[in-house]
Amino acid sequence: MQQRLIEALRQGFPADAWALVIGDLMLDRYLWGKVERISPEAPVPVVLLEKESSRPGGAANVAANLAGLGLPCRLLGTVGDDAPGRELVAAIASQGVGTEALFTSSSRPTTTKTRILGGHQQMLRLDREATAAPDAGEQEALSRLLREMMERKPAVVVLSDYAKGVLTPELCRLAIDLAAQADIPVLVDPKGRDYGKYRGATALTPNRRETAEACGVSGQDLDELLQAAQALRRALDLRFLAVTRSEEGITLLDETRTLHLPAMARQVFDVSGAGDTVIATLAAGMVAGLEPAEALHLANLAAGIVVGKVGTVPIAREELLAELAVEEVREQADKICDLPQLLARVRQWRANGECIVFTNGCFDLLHAGHVVYLEQAAKLGDRLVVGLNTDRSVRALKGPNRPVIHEQDRARVLAALEAVDAVILFDEDTPLSLIEAIRPDVLVKGSDYTEDQVVGGKEVKSWGGRVALIDVVPGRSTSNILRKLGSA
Repeated sequence: MQQRLIEALRQGFPADAWALVIGDLMLDRYLWGKVERISPEAPVPVVLLEKESSRPGGAANVAANLAGLGLPCRLLGTVGDDAPGRELVAAIASQGVGTEALFTSSSRPTTTKTRILGGHQQMLRLDREATAAPDAGEQEALSRLLREMMERKPAVVVLSDYAKGVLTPELCRLAIDLAAQADIPVLVDPKGRDYGKYRGATALTPNRRETAEACGVSGQDLDELLQAAQALRRALDLRFLAVTRSEEGITLLDETRTLHLPAMARQVFDVSGAGDTVIATLAAGMVAGLEPAEALHLANLAAGIVVGKVGTVPIAREELLAELAVEEVREQADKICDLPQLLARVRQWRANGECIVFTNGCFDLLHAGHVVYLEQAAKLGDRLVVGLNTDRSVRALKGPNRPVIHEQDRARVLAALEAVDAVILFDEDTPLSLIEAIRPDVLVKGSDYTEDQVVGGKEVKSWGGRVALIDVVPGRSTSNILRKLGSA
């Protein structure tokens, strides 16, 4: 999967593709200092101010993330006729975000969150905001701007709801209906208890607490929560629901499965803005042609990067590419596992409804024939497990001069193939006990075997699986390579 994600990021987006972000804009201000004493006037820390900074927040941070990923973006929302509003518009415009659909309100202030930090510790937050819906005139102006933007055919629409009043039920309904008419996906970062205004959107990305509130459950029991979330998805006619679960990762719920994606953060400094990064990266991934699970994997990685920073910081495409490259190397090595590790993964794959394919071999001097064979095997299911003969068992099968390549090197080369999901060494002459432990859905061998010759075939059929024979590539074999080397 990593190579596909890397290619999607590198190749960018279709020509003329852009995103429309609608919602509550904010200015996030930071007062940075250090704490060395307690005030004599009251039992509170004294923060010695060292610097000040500000960044786009809320829907503006979603747009900043999209710009950082290289997807052009326009914002629709309101700012106040005030200094914070002018500062916010200038900041997002400097990042290449289109601001022509922003409405300047004479009655509502720019939502501003001011955080006071001592070192990396947030000491206090001061909020200035209005949470009532805009007046009738402003709502009409926002609807007009929305219609104008939708006529320009965005590739995706993101509703970033922070419950500050902009995303009224009427504006949400208009956005979703116009998008449905043009077959444009709508992704929603929701707020509140009543999600009815989001009915018909493509997907929602609530966190665990928000999901529990919307479903009317406690949220303590994960199974109960996810069952309720699946019912919510159906009731709202969503394509999928992505529940962000902080340090536990993201859970994807669609019509066919519940898929858990583990968290990727190595160190957490500040979770503010992580939800903005998730929905922006999900949107960008889908515009790039990725499936929701793949795009959410990217979003998970991106969130893991931004929570390692202090303050609201958008993701950059270069950061995400670097993290994907690191993960690719890490995952390749992690594919080589012992039996307890493999069985744990098999249980998780089965819980996600995935079809497990098994094949085995010596794979000594890996060549094009092997690669084609494994790619074809992988297409027969969702996960391909390769049983690899140890050096001892290869010698027993092939003679004292084999293998040419050590077992750990053979395993590492197999693990580098995208088609392969797990590699396990076995020392027996046949993989029968391994097959019985894994219980694959599909057992694969080359077409130079007949079905009744395939070790484990009878057992796989007994639990409802099947045997598949794949044509071998003519003229490609380790023996041929060794003969050529011997005559060179």
